[in-house]
Amino acid sequence: MDGRVRTEKVKNPRASANIFSALTFSWILRTFLVGYRRDLEVTDLYTPLKEHTSSILGVKIAKAWEKECEAYNRRLEKNARTGSQKKVGEPSLLRVIIKCFGFKILLYGIVLAIMEILLRLLQPIFLGQMLRYYNTQEVDEFHAYLYACGIILCSAINVFVIHPYMLGILHMGMKIRVACCSLIYRKTLRLTRTALGETTIGQAVNLLSNDVNRFDISIIFLHYLWIGPLETIVITFFMYYFLDIGISAIIGVASLLMFIPLQGWLGKKSSELRLRTAIRTDERVRLTNEIISGIQAIKMYTWEKPFSALVEKARKKEVNVIRGTSYIRGVTMSFIIFTTRMSLFITILAYVLFGFKITAEKVFMITAYYNILRTTMTIFFPQGITQVAEAMVSIKRLQKFMMYDEVASPETKLMKENTKENTKEKYKENANERENYNQNLNENYKETANENYKENVNENYKENVKNDLTNQKNSDRMNADQPDQPDYIEHCISIENGSAKWLDYESEDTLQNINIKVRPGELIAIVGQVGSGKSSLMNVILKELRLHQGSIQVNGKIAYASQEPWLFAGSVRQNILFGRKMDQIRYDRVARVCQLKRDFSMLPYGDKTIVGERGISLSGGQRARINLARAVYAEADIYLMDDPLSAVDAHVGKHMFEECIDKYLHGKTRILVTHQLQYLHNVGRIIVLKDGVIQAEGTYDELGSMGVDFGRLLENQTQMDEKTSRPPSAPVSRSNSRAGSITSLSSFMTIDATKQEPEEVTEMRSTGSVAGKVYANYLRAGGNWCIIFIITMLYILSQISASGGDFFIARWVDIEENYVNQTEDGIVEDPKSPLTRIECIYIFSGLTVLTIGVTLIRSFAFFGTCMRASIRLHDRMFRSISRATMRFFNTNTSGRVLNRFSKDMGSVDEMLPTALIDCLQIGLSLLGIIIVVAIANVWLLIPTVIVGIIFYYLRVFYLATSRSVKRLEGITRSPVFSHLSATLQGLPTIRAFEATQVLTDEFDRHQDLHSSAWYIFIASSRAFGFWLDVFCVIYITLVTLSFLVLDNYTRGSMDGGYVGLAITQSIALTGMFQWGMRQSAELENQMTSVERILEYSKVDSEPPLESTPDKKPKFEWPEEGKIEFKNEFDHPHMLLQKESSYLKSMVQETGKAMAEALANVARDSYLNRTTTKL
Repeated sequence: MDGRVRTEKVKNPRASANIFSALTFSWILRTFLVGYRRDLEVTDLYTPLKEHTSSILGVKIAKAWEKECEAYNRRLEKNARTGSQKKVGEPSLLRVIIKCFGFKILLYGIVLAIMEILLRLLQPIFLGQMLRYYNTQEVDEFHAYLYACGIILCSAINVFVIHPYMLGILHMGMKIRVACCSLIYRKTLRLTRTALGETTIGQAVNLLSNDVNRFDISIIFLHYLWIGPLETIVITFFMYYFLDIGISAIIGVASLLMFIPLQGWLGKKSSELRLRTAIRTDERVRLTNEIISGIQAIKMYTWEKPFSALVEKARKKEVNVIRGTSYIRGVTMSFIIFTTRMSLFITILAYVLFGFKITAEKVFMITAYYNILRTTMTIFFPQGITQVAEAMVSIKRLQKFMMYDEVASPETKLMKENTKENTKEKYKENANERENYNQNLNENYKETANENYKENVNENYKENVKNDLTNQKNSDRMNADQPDQPDYIEHCISIENGSAKWLDYESEDTLQNINIKVRPGELIAIVGQVGSGKSSLMNVILKELRLHQGSIQVNGKIAYASQEPWLFAGSVRQNILFGRKMDQIRYDRVARVCQLKRDFSMLPYGDKTIVGERGISLSGGQRARINLARAVYAEADIYLMDDPLSAVDAHVGKHMFEECIDKYLHGKTRILVTHQLQYLHNVGRIIVLKDGVIQAEGTYDELGSMGVDFGRLLENQTQMDEKTSRPPSAPVSRSNSRAGSITSLSSFMTIDATKQEPEEVTEMRSTGSVAGKVYANYLRAGGNWCIIFIITMLYILSQISASGGDFFIARWVDIEENYVNQTEDGIVEDPKSPLTRIECIYIFSGLTVLTIGVTLIRSFAFFGTCMRASIRLHDRMFRSISRATMRFFNTNTSGRVLNRFSKDMGSVDEMLPTALIDCLQIGLSLLGIIIVVAIANVWLLIPTVIVGIIFYYLRVFYLATSRSVKRLEGITRSPVFSHLSATLQGLPTIRAFEATQVLTDEFDRHQDLHSSAWYIFIASSRAFGFWLDVFCVIYITLVTLSFLVLDNYTRGSMDGGYVGLAITQSIALTGMFQWGMRQSAELENQMTSVERILEYSKVDSEPPLESTPDKKPKFEWPEEGKIEFKNEFDHPHMLLQKESSYLKSMVQETGKAMAEALANVARDSYLNRTTTKL
C-alpha cells in the first residue's frame, strides 16, 4: 500500500547457529558489540525467523480457527436437524491455540520438569553429605571433594539448560502473540458495519497492545502450575524418609501449602480485576482516540478542559481497579520474602518441640529444599495462577472479538458463481417449493429478529450463522432460477425485491423492495433527501449491508469513492495508487481529469507530499479529489461515487463531472449519488429515493413530466449527512474527523517535487542511558522525599530482619552442635550454653514475625506510591497533549500518541512497579547474602568483589544494547497500531477495492519488524542471564572448594553450620543474582516508558487559554470585526499578499489557501512567522 522500496535486511544469525552457539548465545554477540559502540537503528534489525513470521503464523491460526468455526456450524446444523435443545459449545480460541502450539509447549514442559525435579533434588543431597565431612568422621576428604563437585555440576547443568529453555518458551509466547495479532487483524478486515458498532478503535488497539502481551508473560509460568505441586510432593517425601525428619517435614510443607488457597483466591481476584481494568482501559483509550481524532474542533471551541475532565474521570475509574491489582501483587511479592522462612521456622520449631536435636546437615538440607520450593511455589506458582488467569481473560476477550459478525468471504461468492450453472435445472423443477421456503423464511426472520438482538454477542453469532446458512441457500436458489442468459452480461448490477436494515431489532427497513437493473456503461444518478437511504443502497451494492429479503447480483469489479474521503498515512501518490503499479500515462490523465494538477504544483513535494491522519493542510476539496482519483485510477467495471462533488467548488465540480465522470469514464458503469441539480440533465437515468423506497425512476425530462419537484426534493441538502445510511456505530462517525495532513517541516517552501523526496517526521526517540532525572521525576511523581525515605527505611528493616533470621539459624545450629546432647532420656542442655533452647525459639519467632509484618507494610506503602506516580504522569501527559500545538498532531500519527497512552501507560501502571520492587528486594537480599558469607569466611570477600566488578561491566555492556533494542521495540510497535486504526476507519473503501490482501501483507511487514526487535530483546536478555549465571557457577565453585582448601574448617571441626549457611546462600545467589541484574536492566527498559511519557509531557504548548490580566482585552471588545495578518508567506498557494493587511475575500481561491488562512485565524496553523490579530 505504501509503495516504499524496502532494503533486504541481514539474515538472522540464529537461523544458522550451531548447537554450541545456541547453548552459549554466542550468535548474538555481534549485536551486543554494535549496540555497545552506537545506538542500534531499525536498519540493524535482522529478518524475522521463518517460524515467527506474521504471515505464516497468521495463515496457520486462521485455518485452525476456520476449522473450529466449521465444526461449530456442523454442530448447529445437527441440532437444527434433530430439533435438539442441547446447548452448542461455541468456538474456542484456547482450543485453537493448543492445536497450533500445544505440542511444542508440552515438550518444553517435560524438559523443565526433568531439570527441576532431578537436578534440583540432587544438589541438597550432595550438600548434606559434604556437611557430614565437617560434623562427623564418617566422610573422608576424597568423597568430600566428590560431593563438592556434585554441588557445582548441578548448578552448571542447570545454567546450560534453563536459559535455552527460557528463550524457547518466550519464543513460543511471542509466536502465540504474533499469531493472535494476525488473526485479529484478518478478522478486522471482515467485520460488518454493524459489528463495528459494537467495537471501537480504542478496544481494538487495547487488544493488540495489552491483551495479547499476556501470552509473553503467562507462558513463562505456565508449566509451574503442575511442576510446582509435583515437586512439593517429591521434596516432602525426601525430607520425611531420607532426612528422617518425620512429621515435622509434613507440618512445615503444610504451612507452605497453606498459602496456595490464598494465592489461588488472590489470583482469581486478580483476574477479575484484570477484566475490569481492561474494560476501563478500553474506555480511556477510546476517549483519548476520539479526542486526538477531533482535536482541531476541540481546540477551535477551547473544549480542552471539559474533555480533559472526561478523560480524568475515565482514568480515575481505571486506577481504582489497578490499585486493587497492585495491592494483590504487593502481597504475592511479599510471599517471596517470608513464606519459606516461616515454613523453615515451623519445621525446626516442630522438630525441636518433638524432642530432637537439630544438626547442620538436616537444617541446611531443609533450607536448600525450601529454597527450591520458594522459587517454585512462592514465586512461579502464584505468578502462574495470576498470569494464566489474566491470559484466560484476554483469550475470552479475543474470542468475543472473533465472534463478531463478518461479511461473506470472496471465496463464498466465487463458489456461488461457479456452482450456479450446475444447479439451475435442479431448482427450476422446485420453483413452488422455493416460493414457500422464501415466505416461511421471511416470516421466521421477522418473528425472531427482536429476540435475537436481546441475546448476548455469542447468541447473536449463533443465530447469524443459522440465518447465513439459510440465506445462502435461498440466495443460491434465487440466483440459479433465472432464464438462460446470453454470453454477454445483460446487467452489471441486479437487485430484486431487496430489503435491508442495519440492525435486526429495528422494526422498519432502511431499504424496502428495491428493484434496480443496471446495464453496462450506464450513468445513473441517485438522488433524495438526507436520510432517504442513498448511501445505504451503495452499501448494499458493496455487500457491506446484507439483504434480509430479495437477491442481488453484481457482475464486475467495483471501484468506490466514499462520502467521507478516507486517506491513510502516506504520500498523495500512494493514496491514489493504493498498492497498484504505477502507470505514468494513466496516472497523469487521472490527475488531470480529477483537477489535481494544480494541487500538485502547490504542494511542497507535489504528489510525493506526505499525508498524515488528521491534518488541516489539505482542504476538504483536495481530500475529495484524491479520494475520487483513487477510484478512477483503479480501472474497474463499476464505479460507485457517493457524493464526491459536494466538497468542491462549483466550477471545479463542473470540470470534474464533465472531464472525469462523463468523458474519461465513458463506457463504464457509473452510479453517482449527488445533491447537485445541475448534473442531472447529463445522466442517463435518475433514481429518486424517499424513506428507503424508490419513489421514481427515469430521465430528467421523464421525471419532470411526472411532476417530480427536484428543488423541494433536495432542499435539505445542506443538512447533516445521512443518518440511516449507516448503523449508529462510533467507528463510522469517527471517520468524519479523519483527514490528510502535510507533515513536511518545510511545507511552505517552493521545491521541485521531481528532485526531492519528503522526509517524514520520525517519532521522538531518546538515546544513551536513561537519565537520572527520569528516575527522579518518577519518584517525585509518587510523593515527596519524606515518603520515599520512609519506604526506603521499611525496605532496609525488612531485609535486616530476614537476614538476621538466616544468620541466627546458623548460630542456633552451632549452639545445638556444641552445647546440646541427645540421650535416651531426652535432650540435655549444657549450662555453659550462651542461649537456652527456649530463648533461641523466642528470638527466632520474633525475627520471623517482624519479617512478615514489615514486609507487608512496606509492600502496601510502595505500591501506593507507584499508583500515585502513575496517576500524575498520565494527567501531566494528557494535559500537555491537549494543549499541544496543531503542528504536533500534524507531524505525529495517532498510533504514536495512542502507543504512549496504551502500551507505555500500561507498562508504568503494572510492569514498572513489579520490576522496581524486584530490584529493591533482590538488591538488599544480595547485600544480606554477601554479609552472611563474609561472616562465615572473610576471604570470600575477595572473589565476591571480583565477581561484582565483572557483573557490573557485563551489565554496562548489556544495557547499552538492551536500552536501544527496547526503544526500537517501542518505535516499531507504533506502526502496527496506526495501521489497525487506519484500517478500521477505511474498511468499506478497502473491501471495495479488494485491497484486503495488500493491507494484510503490510500489517504482516509491520509486525515482522516488531517481531525482529522483540526477538533480539528476549535473546539478549537470556544471553545476559546466561553469562551472569556462568560467573555465579564460578563463584559457587570458589565458595564450595574454599572450605575444603583452606585450613579454617577441617574434618570433624563441628563448623558445618557456617559452611552450610555460606554454600546455601551462594547457591541461592545463582538464580537471584542474574535475575536481579536482569530485573535492574528490565527496570531501565521499563523506565524508557516513563521517559517516553515525559517526552510527551513537555511538547510545545499553545499560549494559555486565558490571557494574563495585563493583556486581557477591554470590556467593550470587540468594537468591530477585523482580521489582520502580518508577515504572511509569499507562496503560490498562500494568496495573502504582504502588502495587504486585511483579509477581505478568499472566494476565488480553492482549498489550500483558504484552509491555511482560516487555520491561522483559529491558531491551528503553525506559521511561526505570521501574526494574526482578531
